[in-house]
Amino acid sequence: MTNEYIPFLSKIKEIVKHTETEYTFRMTYVGEVRPGQFFEVSIPKYGEAPISVSGIGEDYVDLTIRKVGKVTGEIFELNEGSCFFMRGPYGNGFEKENYQGKELIVVAGGTGVSPVRGVISYFGEHPDEVKKLHTILGFKSPSDILFREDLKIWEQQMELILTVDSADDDSYRTGLVTKYIPELELDNIHETAAIVVGPPVMMKFAVAELLKLGVEEEQIWISQERKMCCGLGKCGHCRMNDTYICLDGPVFCYSEGKKMFD
Repeated sequence: MTNEYIPFLSKIKEIVKHTETEYTFRMTYVGEVRPGQFFEVSIPKYGEAPISVSGIGEDYVDLTIRKVGKVTGEIFELNEGSCFFMRGPYGNGFEKENYQGKELIVVAGGTGVSPVRGVISYFGEHPDEVKKLHTILGFKSPSDILFREDLKIWEQQMELILTVDSADDDSYRTGLVTKYIPELELDNIHETAAIVVGPPVMMKFAVAELLKLGVEEEQIWISQERKMCCGLGKCGHCRMNDTYICLDGPVFCYSEGKKMFD
């Protein structure tokens, strides 16, 4: 039986550099995992950090990591073939059954694109499973854009809106993701589901725009992965009232998770 407290060693199969501070590490892993779940990654003497799954394969998982502290700083010093420790996966995830047969809207900002990358790719490759797929992705600037190779594929598979907060030329859409939600052409609002992931303020106002369109609260899913720490509900860092984000989430139906916006 696997002990969920004990980390295992995983090898770096490939490193993809997106920006100066955001890389995707393709790690060896065999086992069941879903988009929206997360692993705790660690290096002895430096600590550990929760990282969302950004890609899933038969013998690997992708972890898109931002260099923001001691642990991630040390990971960025590693090369392909090097190893670090992981434990997990933890939490729930995005269940594709919640979106099949519906018109799906995915709104994500910045590193919030990472946990929904698997959902977008899946329905992009299986368009018959949804009635229509709308994807709105926002980044601070063109230099902050992640998953450029995926974007080239997605723009052929779905309605893709890519926007940046500001740009030096007019080759990019500019403005917040909330600007483009009212412009979506939806066939049947009562058969529409949505996923929103990103900074808390972005999620709050994106959800507000979706509600204005008439999307039902029960058909909107959010992720609160930014608040997690130990992954096992022991440290209490992610506790909000009687909810432990790492155990009960990080994915929540908005009708249940809306209290977390307060």
